[in-house]
Amino acid sequence: MGTLNNKIDFAVVLSVKNANPNGDPLNGNRPRVNYDGYGEISDVCIKRKIRNRLMENGNLVFVQSDDNKIDDYKSLRERAEKELKDVGFKDEKRFAEAACQKWIDVRSFGQVFAFSDKSKKNKKTETDEEQGEKEGSVSIGIRGPVSIHPAFSIAPISTTSIQITKSVSGEGEKKASDTMGMKHRVDYGLYRFNGSINPQLASKTGFSDEDAEAVKQALIHLFDNDASSARPEGSMEVVRVYWWKHNCRNGQYSSAKVHRTLSIVPKPGTIDPKDISDYEFSLSDLDGLKPEVIDGE
Repeated sequence: MGTLNNKIDFAVVLSVKNANPNGDPLNGNRPRVNYDGYGEISDVCIKRKIRNRLMENGNLVFVQSDDNKIDDYKSLRERAEKELKDVGFKDEKRFAEAACQKWIDVRSFGQVFAFSDKSKKNKKTETDEEQGEKEGSVSIGIRGPVSIHPAFSIAPISTTSIQITKSVSGEGEKKASDTMGMKHRVDYGLYRFNGSINPQLASKTGFSDEDAEAVKQALIHLFDNDASSARPEGSMEVVRVYWWKHNCRNGQYSSAKVHRTLSIVPKPGTIDPKDISDYEFSLSDLDGLKPEVIDGE
C-alpha cells in the first residue's frame, strides 16, 4: 500500500441547533465564543470526533477516550508499551515506524510519545543508591500530514443559559429540590472548519489514499453516535463536505487560496440567521481543480 501522492484540501460545514458543540471549562462550560461573538469549536474537539468515527469503522486508534475505549489499557503509556513491546523505546525511529503502522490517528495527526520509560535508567549516583534508581524518560515526536483548523461560526451566535434543579441526593444526604445547576446552548449556528493533507508528511508516516478516504468518511459522519445531554440527537449535523484533490504532491494552489474559493455568508437583509436557508453558498472556480461536494448524511 503506497503513501498519498496528491495533496488534499477540504472544508466542512456543520450546523448547531439548541446544543453546546464545545463547552469552555474556563467559562462555566458555556459554548466557546471569541471576542467578536463568533462561535468556536476547537481543533482538539474535532479530532476527538474524527478518532471516534475512525474507531467505529474498525480502525485502530491510539488516543482513545476513557468513556469510549476498545481495550483495557489505563493510560497511553500502557497502550504504547504493551502493544509495541517487541519494539521498545530505545530505537526511536523503529518505534515511530511501528506506531504509525499500527494506529491510524498516529499516522494521520502525528503524536508525541512523552512519558517515563522503565527500561531506560539514568546512571547511579550516591543519592540514587540510597533512594533507588531513577526512571529515565522518553519523548518521541511524530508529525502527521492531516491538519485541522478550529471551526468558527459564519455569523455571531446567540447562547441561552438555563438553570436546572437537582431533586435527588447523590450522597445520601437530604437535598432540597431547588439545588441549582446551569446548562448552556447555542440557539443556532452554522460553523465551518478547513483542513489539508500533506503528501510530504504522509510519506514519513505511511499515510495512504485508503487512510485519506477513511478520514473523509469520518468527516461526513462526524456526529454519528455522538449524542449527549449537551448535544441531543439531531442537534448537530454535517451540512456539506468540500474535498479538493490536487493533481500533484505540492498542490496546484496554496491551501489558503483553495479555501478562499468557498464563500458562505448570510443572505442580504438577514440579521439573525436561524436556519441553513438563511445563508448563501458560492464556490469560485480554480483552473484544473474542482472539489468533490458531499452532502452530510
